[in-house]
Amino acid sequence: MASPVYLETFDEGPAGWWGFGGNHVGLQPLLWQKGQVTTQSPWWVDYNHAPPGAGYLHMLFSLNTRGPFSDHHREVAGENAFANRRLPLDFRDARITVRTRGELEARGAQVLLLLQGRVDDLISGWLLTGDPILIGPEWREQTIVASADERKWTCLGSRHDRQDYYGRIPCAQILGNVNVNFMFVLFPLDVRPMGPTGGEPHVLRAGRDYPLWTSRLPEGYIHLDTVRIEFAG
Repeated sequence: MASPVYLETFDEGPAGWWGFGGNHVGLQPLLWQKGQVTTQSPWWVDYNHAPPGAGYLHMLFSLNTRGPFSDHHREVAGENAFANRRLPLDFRDARITVRTRGELEARGAQVLLLLQGRVDDLISGWLLTGDPILIGPEWREQTIVASADERKWTCLGSRHDRQDYYGRIPCAQILGNVNVNFMFVLFPLDVRPMGPTGGEPHVLRAGRDYPLWTSRLPEGYIHLDTVRIEFAG
């Protein structure tokens, strides 16, 4: 029997996909028009994985793999076909195809797949740093594979005060049960304080406890019109 396939072309709405405005803002709607969703700068600087974690990132496109979902989540993101169909959480060797176009001043960052899973009370996120997604002004279809080869991945880890919530769980274990969400993110970011911080920058919250040189952060927009996941079964 053929393995199930997730295919989203955004013809009816954002289909459960969302952006993020910050820890105290929460979910934000992506820009939707029939057949595509769009993310555009400025993006929130996610400081939850600051050193000793892997570093800072921008969250571009995100999809939860399981519910339940609040009314607010549904209002922002729409109905989530992935979760509603109870599609597999085992992403090992899954083939993930996206079609994108956009204009991006990346400033050293790359668009990467992020997979996140929870074991007990700990969430562990892994970035597919070995297989970035290229963004250009013309539509481009690209396929990446969620290989279980840990050398292709980077664990996000946690900032100093979130280690009870984020941490390192073996990559293969997380790929085998992506029970939180998957995202496309920009990583790494060149986070530079603008002026004195009054403390250790990575202990403080970048962009909240002190201002940043935004000219060092990525700028632009990205359209996404197709996401296809072929599970290895």
